[in-house]
Amino acid sequence: AELIGDRHYDARNSAVEALGKSEDREALPVLRQLARASREPFVRSGARAAVWRIVTRQTLEQCIADGSLAMVQLFFPVPWHKKRHHKRRIVQPDFVQLLRRKLKVGGVFHLATDWENYAEHMRDVLNAAEGFRNVSADGDYVPRPESRPITKFERRGERLGHGNWDLMFERVA
Repeated sequence: AELIGDRHYDARNSAVEALGKSEDREALPVLRQLARASREPFVRSGARAAVWRIVTRQTLEQCIADGSLAMVQLFFPVPWHKKRHHKRRIVQPDFVQLLRRKLKVGGVFHLATDWENYAEHMRDVLNAAEGFRNVSADGDYVPRPESRPITKFERRGERLGHGNWDLMFERVA
């Protein structure tokens, strides 16, 4: 976890993906693994695909150009399940607006969690956020896309009897 101002952000399992060409999508699982293994930003030379492990909000603000991302993925962030710790959750209105700035119009913010309360929180924050539209047909959750890797946090949640919730919101303005 990284202390930023008065908030803690844990980005241990988040990736920001900038996709330029459809053929770059095939390389993303490998790039994700390399980024995780190296614990450093990884950029594949000669391609327009990049994966960064965002460690601080400042990195996102200073290293990613506004309107440059086609997709941001946040998978199984720390749920901070105690009510008094909810303020530490990364999905907060100010963070969502920062991501909106970084996403292209039509870009997607994809989130996944195994904590129902956090899924509801994410959905409520993003439904209230200016400039986003829920991709789900019923305005709730989307089925797990085949493209999303199964994480150790997801497997742990399944062992504990937790459900899994995926949300996808498109930047519309």
